[in-house]
Amino acid sequence: MGWVTTGDAAGFLAAAGIFLRAERARNTVLLTVTQTAIADPSTLAAPGEADPDKWPLFGWWTADDGAVGGAFLHTPPFPVVLTAMPLPAATELAAKSLKDRSLAGVNAHDKVATAFATAWANATGGQVTVHRHMRLYRLAGLVWPDPAPPGAPRTAGDGDAALLTEWVTAFSNEVEETEGADHAAAVRERLSYGGLLLWETDDGPVSLVGFTRQVAGMVRIGPVYTPPRFRGHGYGSAATAEVSRAALAAGADEVLLYTDLANPVSNSIYQRMGYQEVEDRLALSFTSQ
Repeated sequence: MGWVTTGDAAGFLAAAGIFLRAERARNTVLLTVTQTAIADPSTLAAPGEADPDKWPLFGWWTADDGAVGGAFLHTPPFPVVLTAMPLPAATELAAKSLKDRSLAGVNAHDKVATAFATAWANATGGQVTVHRHMRLYRLAGLVWPDPAPPGAPRTAGDGDAALLTEWVTAFSNEVEETEGADHAAAVRERLSYGGLLLWETDDGPVSLVGFTRQVAGMVRIGPVYTPPRFRGHGYGSAATAEVSRAALAAGADEVLLYTDLANPVSNSIYQRMGYQEVEDRLALSFTSQ
């Protein structure tokens, strides 16, 4: 049956939603981005954009029996995000369906990412490099940081927008995320549902934690950012614990977060907080010839 692609987030979720929710934690990014696009279409580039490469694109793959067996989303300038899927489906997607689309990279399970990237390089002559190895964690039982740092949490508001944009931009630069993202727009979208929390001391805000809307019973935490001058006091850990608590109190069945496996400190902190490994993913960067 093969791949079907669309710019319609609601249509994509209608076709692939059952498949995505069957492994909701592993498909958290596709589910939350799609639901965000449905709730507020302005968060993604509109189809009226002159450059088709900047349009959001969604897709699903069906086997010969008609069952959905894979899906993707691409929201420029970010890499294409893939679910688990048969390797031939990943190869077909790169070599045919997305061959002529400008891609910054791919984010998927190791074998799927490698199959997709190899097919993309063969089809385009481009170069592939490793960007990041990531791990997805799920909260099993919250353990509060001990001792707790001074200060208290508060939900960020519109008056914090300039500071939040500055910090989210600094976070993106620090972790070498894709250039070209509209961080101010991302902050506005998070503020629209109270999705940013600040840890505050007598010195003012010292740490930031973001989180997604609750989708399919899940909340995903991120980014977590503490400016260098405030690090080493446990502010980020305390803010993350507060967001985790609040998500559970609001009825979330699962609280998730991603880490960079190259950062052993953050991985150990989240494990001590009660987060357990779900899966690893590989992010690859593409450079066109």
